[in-house]
Amino acid sequence: MSSIRPGDVVLSVTSLAKTFRKPFTGRLVHALRGVSFEVGRGEIFGFLGPNGAGKTTTIKMLMGFIAPTAGTMEILGVRAPAPEVMARVGFLPENPYVYPYLSPREFVTMCGRLSGLHGTALHHRAVQVIERVGMGYAIDRSVRALSKGMLQRVGLAAALVHDPELLVLDEPMSGLDPVGRKEVRDLIVEEKHGGRTVFFSSHILSDVEMLCDRVCILRQGQVVVSGSLRQLLGSGKRRSEVTIGGASSALREALAPLAHVTRTVGDLLVMEVDGDAQVRAVVERAFADGARLEGVAAKRETLEDLFVRQAL
Repeated sequence: MSSIRPGDVVLSVTSLAKTFRKPFTGRLVHALRGVSFEVGRGEIFGFLGPNGAGKTTTIKMLMGFIAPTAGTMEILGVRAPAPEVMARVGFLPENPYVYPYLSPREFVTMCGRLSGLHGTALHHRAVQVIERVGMGYAIDRSVRALSKGMLQRVGLAAALVHDPELLVLDEPMSGLDPVGRKEVRDLIVEEKHGGRTVFFSSHILSDVEMLCDRVCILRQGQVVVSGSLRQLLGSGKRRSEVTIGGASSALREALAPLAHVTRTVGDLLVMEVDGDAQVRAVVERAFADGARLEGVAAKRETLEDLFVRQAL
C-alpha cells in the first residue's frame, strides 16, 4: 500500500482475488491473487501488465460487471460496486459498444441521462464533450459509419459527459492514430488539472511514462511493482552507453564480462555498462588496446525497461 493520507484515497483495492472455473473441464483459473493498491485524489495512475495479467478483470470488478472471489474495493470512500457512487465515475471500456443506429449526439445524451443529467444542460454538455474529443464534425453522423478510433472518441465523450470525479479508462488510446493519442493525452492532463483523478490501463508505455504520477504493474494476477515513477525509474543502477571505435576481436572478448553490446555500426561498438566503476574499467581496457573512445553517455532507465524486467 502507498502512504496516501486516508482522506485523499479515491480508489482502494485490498487483497482482491478472482477465480474462474473453465467450462467443460471445470479447471480453476486464478486470474487475480491478492491484488492491493491505492489511487490518490488528483493523480494519474497507470495500471500495467502483459496480456492476461488481470488488468481488465480488475476493472470489470471495480465497475460491478463481475464479482470478486475475495477482497474489498472502495471508490470515493464507498464500498464498491455501489449505485450511489457510480454516478461519480466515468468509465471507458477497452472496446466501447455504441449502438449503431444512434448518432454520437444521441448516444452521449443517453449516457448523460442515465447518469442523472436532463434538460437543456444535458444537451449543451453532450455537445461540449463531443467537440472536446474531436468528434464535433460527426456529431450527427450514424455511428455505423464511424471508424474504431472515432468510436473510441465517442466512448470517451460518454465517460466525460456527467463530469465525473474519477475516470477509469481501459486502453483509452486503442485504435487512435498519433494525433488522436496526443489529443487524448492532453485531455487526460486537462482532467487532472481540473481536479479529476484518472486511473487507466495501457500497453503504450511511452504514454504512461509521459502521463502518470504512479503506476502498478501486474504479472500473472499479482502486483510485482507499485509506486511513483520517479522512485521506480530512479532506483536502479546508474547505467551508461559507451561507444568504442576500432575494437579488435581480442578487446571485444575482454569487454564481454564488463558490458552488454547493444549494436555495432561500422567499426563502432556500442555497449551498455552498469556503474561508474565498470565504465572506468571498460574505458581503461579500450585505451590499453589502442581503441578509440567515441563517447560516454548516461542512460536513464525507461518504463519499458522496468516493465520488461518485472512483468515478462
